[in-house]
Amino acid sequence: MSRPVIGICAATEVVRWMAWEVLCNISPRTYSDAVQAANGLAVILPPDDATAMEPDETLDLLDGLVLAGGADLDPGSYGAKPHEQTVNTWPERDRFELALTHRALERKLPVLGICRGMQLLNVARGGTIDQHVPEAVGHHDHREVPGTFSDHEVRLEPGSLAARVVGAESTAVRSHHHQGIGELGEGLRVTGRATRDDLAEAIELEGPCFALGVLWHPEEDGQSRVISEFVEQARARRAAGVR
Repeated sequence: MSRPVIGICAATEVVRWMAWEVLCNISPRTYSDAVQAANGLAVILPPDDATAMEPDETLDLLDGLVLAGGADLDPGSYGAKPHEQTVNTWPERDRFELALTHRALERKLPVLGICRGMQLLNVARGGTIDQHVPEAVGHHDHREVPGTFSDHEVRLEPGSLAARVVGAESTAVRSHHHQGIGELGEGLRVTGRATRDDLAEAIELEGPCFALGVLWHPEEDGQSRVISEFVEQARARRAAGVR
């Protein structure tokens, strides 16, 4: 059987290397490594306005969609004014990923949102973003040092998709974010919370389809089952001939 094709949404950033400073579409290799380790075929998806207008052309190629981490969402995408800590947004990326997510959920394509991707999943369902979590929780433990992952514990709702995918009702996670879930989107429920401050760490769409968002970074944890279980869902969908 051919490998399930997993689309991983790329970030847009200005990148420096050697003598160059160039606007790039980038994806940390840990994402594709985790997909490949689960015997999936990883495909990097750069922002594309044509796809934003007609997402089915891209989704026809995929068996699963990963909404990856990255820069803050443009507050205009959920009808809010920017907080002073909301910086370096890329509206073209938001348009592209929101269009893919809306249609992927309609098609019941497996969707996994990671960090920013969990927030985008919430916005796609009509929810909002808490633009600076430290103001609500009173600490910076979810992003202690820029460029370094913070470690903490998350408890998961028994019987939830999040708990089944993780394989336990609590887990140590690696995180790096300053934003989180504001108002919860339609049809979503919170199924994971940080043990220290009760911050929403996992959301999922009610119903039989695989649509899960986690605020942590499972691709950075070689022991995590999250991405491998997601790839298995995509593999089962491919085997059933569902497109």
